Amino acid sequence: MNQLKPETLCVQAGWSPKKGEPRVLPIYQSTTFKYETSEQMARLFDLEDSGYFYTRLQNPTNDAVASKIAALEGGVGAMLTSSGQAANFYAIFNICQAGDHFVSSSCIYGGTYNLFGVTMKKLGIECTFVNPNASEEEIAKAFRPNTKALFGETISNPTLEVLDIEKFARIAHQHGVPLIVDNTFPTPINCRPFQWGADIVVHSTTKYMDGHATSVGGAVVDSGNFDWEAHADKFPGLCTPDESYHGLTYTKSFGRMAYMTKATVQLMRDLGSIQSPENAFLLNLGLETLHLRMPQHCRNAQAVAEYLSKNDKVAWVNYSGLPQDKYYDLAQKYMPNGSCGVVTFGLKGGRDVAIQFMDSLRLAAIVTHVADARTCVLHPASHTHRQLSDEQLLAAGVRPDLIRFSVGIENADDIIADIEQALQR
Repeated sequence: MNQLKPETLCVQAGWSPKKGEPRVLPIYQSTTFKYETSEQMARLFDLEDSGYFYTRLQNPTNDAVASKIAALEGGVGAMLTSSGQAANFYAIFNICQAGDHFVSSSCIYGGTYNLFGVTMKKLGIECTFVNPNASEEEIAKAFRPNTKALFGETISNPTLEVLDIEKFARIAHQHGVPLIVDNTFPTPINCRPFQWGADIVVHSTTKYMDGHATSVGGAVVDSGNFDWEAHADKFPGLCTPDESYHGLTYTKSFGRMAYMTKATVQLMRDLGSIQSPENAFLLNLGLETLHLRMPQHCRNAQAVAEYLSKNDKVAWVNYSGLPQDKYYDLAQKYMPNGSCGVVTFGLKGGRDVAIQFMDSLRLAAIVTHVADARTCVLHPASHTHRQLSDEQLLAAGVRPDLIRFSVGIENADDIIADIEQALQR
């Protein structure tokens, strides 16, 4: 059979029941799994056999869903985490330790900015933030001998800047490090970063993948393409013996699965940010309709963006589907079938008027969330990014009047009518 298309993978990948097994992926709601002999269990703990023994490390429900996400992204393996932030942390911490450094785009989600710039610094891992639109030469200046990764968001939250993935991949690989990309907003339906040179992809599955605001979660996906052994001096955690597993070396024992295996058997073992099997089950239900929902999100967002761009009460609009948008050409290159359902804009009158507008909406809800079936709205400077200083807000591209409008899959006319009445009020 030829390579299955994304629509088919959304429905079929990950779970292939055998004779007499349930057609629908079951919830394996068990912490432990039984074996017949002590030797069988010992071989699992030594990574000499594959299998399940404790859900903190692996669970059949989680693995099936992770396998589906890996198939959608075109990766060799994936791991579910308890949140998107846990996925970001694991992706970096799997190859960084105290004394190391990594480089990140400054245009990223406020919580991730704080994780990288504040929390990881307390662990001895330093991050340098760069303007993603800077030249390759300028970005390259941020690299150091101890730099271990380059990070960016496909579409930045909330500024909607489109990452030039090929440029970032080229810079990363010239310095012998992997490119890690957060692909939450476009999802693999609209963009597959591995095809453009990215090495590792992370997701907040809480967003479009779940799609219904029911379950918090994250995922880390490895392309299997980065040659860790070629840069063994930079990545001793993968390329030298792990004494906690009797001197096993991940790259030698697991090949292209080295990165994912280490993340599972070392980080998840010790830190335990596992996604619950029930949340993984709900995530799988969302994934089954992801290919249907994303086009509707994009169609609706395009209609909203076009309406806003013509309204005289609106000061500015960001949406890469608009021909006049700064990132239109990049979006056409990386996401020709649509980007996402999030539109940002500002109103004439500034921050106070933006808040009044939001308070006047009836259909769209003010929530600390984005990217699900229901239309919702947020003022990042007051909410998700309020922990950042004015200087950090500007560095992250968050203007005081920025409204993040997450367009749902309702009727576009109803969404626009709600915006119109709020503008009038």
